[in-house]
Amino acid sequence: MLTERSRRIGEADIMNKKIYSIGGLFDTPDSIIHAAEEAVKEGYTKFDVNTPYPVHGMESAMKLKPSLIGLVTLFVGLSGAAFAFMFMYWVSVVDYPLIIGGKPFFSWPAFVPVTFEVTVLSAAVGTVAVMIAMFFKFPNNAHPLHDTNYMKHVSSDRFGLNVVAIDPLFDESKVKDFLSRAGAKDIEIFYEPERKPIRVFDPKFIGLLVVIATVTAGVTYFTLNKLLYMPPFTWMAEQDRLSSQSQNAMFTDGFGMRNPVEGTVARGFTPYEFKGQPDSVVRNLSNPLPFSKEVIDRGKMRFDTYCSPCHGYFGKGDSRLNGQFPNPPTLHSDKVRNWPDGNIYHVITNGQNVMPSYDKQITRDDRWAIIHYIRVLQRSLNAKDTDLETKK
Repeated sequence: MLTERSRRIGEADIMNKKIYSIGGLFDTPDSIIHAAEEAVKEGYTKFDVNTPYPVHGMESAMKLKPSLIGLVTLFVGLSGAAFAFMFMYWVSVVDYPLIIGGKPFFSWPAFVPVTFEVTVLSAAVGTVAVMIAMFFKFPNNAHPLHDTNYMKHVSSDRFGLNVVAIDPLFDESKVKDFLSRAGAKDIEIFYEPERKPIRVFDPKFIGLLVVIATVTAGVTYFTLNKLLYMPPFTWMAEQDRLSSQSQNAMFTDGFGMRNPVEGTVARGFTPYEFKGQPDSVVRNLSNPLPFSKEVIDRGKMRFDTYCSPCHGYFGKGDSRLNGQFPNPPTLHSDKVRNWPDGNIYHVITNGQNVMPSYDKQITRDDRWAIIHYIRVLQRSLNAKDTDLETKK
């Protein structure tokens, strides 16, 4: 009596459950391809095929439409690119503008690498997130096919096809008959699992969250604030080294960063003798480089890189950064044209007015090459009559 009653209860439970799908197993890739083609001929549109590895030609057999995931990837990637580009624009132009190397605030070529990386990252992460949340309906750990004999086989050694109950042509007996005619074995009915509502405000659930949060916070605090400062985890923090901008008890003054010994000069280096003095004290400082095409080309390259952002490409003082700081004077004035090369070299090295020193950015020879190119610009815009005479 107990066995019969248990059987009846089980049958009643099954009768009360909602069918999710009906599936069957196939032994070979060819048979599953044939079954998919027959499912399309029967008119089924809501069916799926499960295989342990990709089967070539399955998309054509199932008449699958192109996936929308590519459009999702494109949208998320372009959104990430737009966000990255506009964020860098806002930081560089609006929030924290800086002049770096004479470049304008909106120096978009520098934004390209970061924009590219954010595009790839957002496209990849966004695609996976959308696939999990929308296409796969996750988080869903109670899928009807989980822990079934069907899923165990299609994950290892056999091939499966199941027709979902939401198909307009779904009929339990007809689907079973179709699978049988298609050559399916171990035909099985899959039922929708019983879904229990999650009571978020259940005292037990809230208590569990409090315990988890407390343990996580405690372990994190202990690890980051205590454990990492105990031997042997201190081998990175406690080293026999000198940290910049820090004190050092080895020296009597307590400073860790030391200046060069006063009066010492690096081997092969001659200090600039007029450093920090006005240009009027410069005497007998001549250009050591020859006036040649190679030197002029070199000077033009350095001038366009370091000088043109303020002085303009032709030295007229027409800065392309106009408005961001005061424009410099033209290099074609009588004062600059009549200056010896040494005075121009002094201004480049020492700086003048709002112009800073460029001795760290431009080498000595490049400074002299720039001066030769400045002379070319001055001669081109202030040519003499003799320059226009043709030789007979």
